[in-house]
Amino acid sequence: MFPIRDHNPSLRFPYITYALIIINTLIFLSYWGILGDPNKINSLFQDWALVPASISEGRDYLGLLTSIFFHGSFMHLLGNMLFLYIYGDNLEDKMGHFWFLVFYLLAGIFANLTQFAADPYSNIPVIGASGAVAAVMGGYLLLFPKARIDILFIFIIIFKIIPIRAWVVLGIWFTLQLYNGLAVPGSVSGVAYWAHIGGFIFGVLATFSTWKKLGGKKFWSKNHGAPDHKEANYSFKRTSIPKVKR
Repeated sequence: MFPIRDHNPSLRFPYITYALIIINTLIFLSYWGILGDPNKINSLFQDWALVPASISEGRDYLGLLTSIFFHGSFMHLLGNMLFLYIYGDNLEDKMGHFWFLVFYLLAGIFANLTQFAADPYSNIPVIGASGAVAAVMGGYLLLFPKARIDILFIFIIIFKIIPIRAWVVLGIWFTLQLYNGLAVPGSVSGVAYWAHIGGFIFGVLATFSTWKKLGGKKFWSKNHGAPDHKEANYSFKRTSIPKVKR
């Protein structure tokens, strides 16, 4: 099960969201060819990723920021950019382009600091935009808890799209991150769960001022936590391709 879109169209063109997606993709493509070379890729990540042990030694602080633009695989990139695409435009719409960019970058740094605090002597490079994207998800949850999210459900040969409220989708996601962060050490899982947790919490707290500016509970009361404008409606039609007998 994973989200593919929401029913919450943004009223302004999300320049920053799309720019971040393009920048992340271009950076990934720039080193995609050396992913199969452990020496080269490890050297690259040591220079640009967050290495908690290096921070503990008082060096390589730049990795707190630069690491959020690097990804370890195509699927890693695709997952983060899909989530940014779904939730980022609406947050950018309400925050404004400039402040959304500031929010995103600070969220990435805070998420990395949370991961560092959880395992300060780890030599494993931490990369990925997931901490910053988690903050976007946290902010989205505060502003639009009852927006509808389309979930693609796949079970063997069953493919079904199910609309679910944002508070359910994002609440389950955060609960899973919290459970895994407490139960599975990052060095074992290879996933920076605490960066996700820290980013999500940062997103909720940092979006609070925007929520208050929009009216707080009055903003929620317009549509009971759903978008304050008309939601998108998606319809599925039978294919026009004719059936051909075997």
